[in-house]
Amino acid sequence: MTTLEEKLGYTFQNPALLENALTHSSCANESRGKLQSNERLEFLGDSILGMVVADHLYRNHPDLPEGELTRTRAALVCEESLVEVAAELQLGEYLRLGKGEEAGGGRHRPSIQADAVEAVLAAVYLDGGIGSARKIIQRYILCREVEGLNSTRDYKTALQELVQRESGQVLKYRLTGEEGPDHDKRFFVEVDLNGATVGAGKGHSKKEAEQMAAKAAIAKLGG
Repeated sequence: MTTLEEKLGYTFQNPALLENALTHSSCANESRGKLQSNERLEFLGDSILGMVVADHLYRNHPDLPEGELTRTRAALVCEESLVEVAAELQLGEYLRLGKGEEAGGGRHRPSIQADAVEAVLAAVYLDGGIGSARKIIQRYILCREVEGLNSTRDYKTALQELVQRESGQVLKYRLTGEEGPDHDKRFFVEVDLNGATVGAGKGHSKKEAEQMAAKAAIAKLGG
């Protein structure tokens, strides 16, 4: 844990908080009540991350309209971004998983890694306050701000413009599934072109999932 604390640039007064943040529900379930999963911390961390990023964007980009602020925040706090943070921290090495989840490759599962990042942020917040959490968010997430600003493109509109180069093209977005608790739903969407699937995406909202599906479709169609 000391190595992880060095990477975070933060030393816990209460190390149990960090241990809790790294405990997946599969491990907690196998402990028969001896351990608590990181799900509650993940819930808190998601809100802390969203608030800090929103506050930063609001203060530093006074000319950005609400829509672009929303898309930039989504790009910075999405699962893909958090998985990259987990990779930098090598967080997967520290996760506490149940035997089944371990055997199934859970240590490298993107959703588990992203959730753990949020849980760690919450643990830092509870242990050292919002200032300590903000420093880590600044170091590992807001450093991607330029990339996030470049990700504000409306992929659905771009895809529509791409397919309209030929007449008679019909796009349709389909919700194919959803998973997770109500406070942290993940939606899965596919986009069809003339009845054939050309892209799939996922996100914390249906709109985000549609955007990711459109992005995948553009890449496939060569837009």
